[in-house]
Amino acid sequence: MTIRELCEKEVVQLEQGVCLGRADDLAFDPATARLQSLILLGRPRLFGLLGGEENLTIPWQEIETIGTDAVLVHTQLPSAAPSKPGLWQSLRARLGL
Repeated sequence: MTIRELCEKEVVQLEQGVCLGRADDLAFDPATARLQSLILLGRPRLFGLLGGEENLTIPWQEIETIGTDAVLVHTQLPSAAPSKPGLWQSLRARLGL
C-alpha cells in the first residue's frame, strides 16, 4: 500500500461509528522510518482567515484495522468547543425576541 492510498481512505472511529475524515499527513519515526501516527487537519474557519480547528493526531497504537475502504481507529473524539452565539442570536437576545 502506498502513502497516497492510505491517505485516500476514510478514518472511522469504532466506538461511535463517526467518520473523522481522511488522513492529511503522516508522522514517521526518524530513526526507524516506522509510521507513528496519522494526522487529520482541522477544518479552516472562514476560508482559513480565522485560523482553523485543532488537528487530530491518531497514534499508531490506536489504529485497529486498515481495510480496503477505511481505517478503523479506537481514538477519542475531539471535544467540541462551546460555540458562541451567532450574530443573529445575539441581536435577538438583545431585542428580547
